[in-house]
Amino acid sequence: MIKSLFVLRPSYKSFQKLFNLSLKTRNYFTSSKMAKSKFEYVKTFEIEDRCLPGCWIVVRIDGKSFHRFSDVHHFVKPNDERALGLMSRAAQKVLEDFKDVVLAYGQSDEFSFVFKKDTSVYNRRNSKIVTNVVSLFTSAFVLYWPRFFSTQDLQYPPSFDGRVVLYPNDEILRDYLSWRQADCHINNLYNTVFWKLVQDKGLTPAQSQQRLKGTLSSDKNEILYSEFDINYNTLPELYRKGTVLIRNKETDGSNEAKSKSSFSNSHKSNLFSPRISVLHVDIISESFWREHPEILNSKKS
Repeated sequence: MIKSLFVLRPSYKSFQKLFNLSLKTRNYFTSSKMAKSKFEYVKTFEIEDRCLPGCWIVVRIDGKSFHRFSDVHHFVKPNDERALGLMSRAAQKVLEDFKDVVLAYGQSDEFSFVFKKDTSVYNRRNSKIVTNVVSLFTSAFVLYWPRFFSTQDLQYPPSFDGRVVLYPNDEILRDYLSWRQADCHINNLYNTVFWKLVQDKGLTPAQSQQRLKGTLSSDKNEILYSEFDINYNTLPELYRKGTVLIRNKETDGSNEAKSKSSFSNSHKSNLFSPRISVLHVDIISESFWREHPEILNSKKS
């Protein structure tokens, strides 16, 4: 029995082949994976920032110092359709790349992206989600700039901040979106009157601000109507209600998307995708949600 064991003992050449194979295997794994070292303990300092399960994940991005940015780039006051179109096009790019975004809402220099409640994107890691959304939006904003500002070069790089907020149920999510749309109306009404007083009446910005101090919505509407013959409710819905992006239910929804948008024809060719509807509608009332039940009932595909 002992003799037979020695007979089965591998030769020196066999050991050499095994050794060479082990070296190749080790080199393969060390080249394709992070090498382990005594310094690897530093990974333990990373924060576990996974979002709670079963919650709506909302990423809101905001332009950084866009008052200055809009002045330097000569935005039309109070609303620049080119800038709003560019914001919407950058937001569309986010929807194109992140399939779990079921709705986006934007106004002025901000956009909110609503992810499915059961999304597993980036294992629901807060930092990974927000940084990827913000960086993609910003790069798309720069990429598509010439399509909307053909005669105006970028003077310096724009930047956006971002945050993740979790909403535990449908009601609170809808209240969040209602808050953003109400904010759109309040700001647009104020800015419309403010700039009319400056541009048409010759008031300075300080004088216009003083004139509107303490006024209610009804007062601002009265100023527009009595002094400028403007009915606020007839202004483009793009300015009054903001922009809603949702995925088309139809196979080819390009006609539907175009017919429901307030953007002028000069920007529609730059903006619209047959897979995404660009809407300017009331999302506070029940009618929108009855028409699009798939948004709140979205399931992980």
